[in-house]
Amino acid sequence: MSDATVIDLNADLGEGFGRWALTDDDALLESVTSANVACGFHGGDPATMRRVCLRAAQRGVAIGAQVSYRDLAGFGRRAMDVPADELAAEVAYQVGALEVFAAAAGPGVSYVKPHGALYNRVVHDAAQAAAVIDGVLIACEAMGRDLTVLGLPGSRLLDVAGAAGLPTVTEAFADRSYTPAGTLVPRAEHRAVIKDPGDVVARAIAIAARVPIDAHDGSSLTVTARSLCVHGDTPGAAALAARVRAALTEAGVQVRSFAGGR
Repeated sequence: MSDATVIDLNADLGEGFGRWALTDDDALLESVTSANVACGFHGGDPATMRRVCLRAAQRGVAIGAQVSYRDLAGFGRRAMDVPADELAAEVAYQVGALEVFAAAAGPGVSYVKPHGALYNRVVHDAAQAAAVIDGVLIACEAMGRDLTVLGLPGSRLLDVAGAAGLPTVTEAFADRSYTPAGTLVPRAEHRAVIKDPGDVVARAIAIAARVPIDAHDGSSLTVTARSLCVHGDTPGAAALAARVRAALTEAGVQVRSFAGGR
């Protein structure tokens, strides 16, 4: 593997609500270089958002806004049809809410990543992708700086973001199965989520090295990405993230955020 190989390791954090904690935020922050922080629409609450931002800043971890459809009951994983102007406003609202705590902690919000059903929708839906980017642009104007958009390679989201002049970063998933077209297998399907830690680690190294992996149907697929995600709500996610980072480092990969920080 080339000494120049660099990849970001991100995870979804702050996805609890009130007295319920879903993600082991402190442990995950020991391994990840970028934190996708829930902004209250699929998980998260003000106290949780503030705590995660403070601890991410203390550890030099980049802070990203993980925006979602307004769906606390369904954890943002239910398909929804939201009018474009409403979705744009809700995206801007979520980024703005997190920015209060991220800026108070020091670095501010660096990037935006959709969550769940919204993430999958904007892979192919240009209208919803445009609404998300409209919301990001509203936030950028208010904050006085551009935000990076994190998403799936080849997605309409990244196309629209790039056309709007925003920086984009491609993302891959070590713990999710892919279709032959390079999209994520729906969670309802068998083995959509890869649970064997050894398999996750092997796929992480392969993705970083741009070595083909097996798609869901057994065909070969090469995934090119600058950031690698390990889902924070997966059982044992913190230990898995630590194992993935250690394996990447051992393989000669530099694990570093695309947004600065450590």
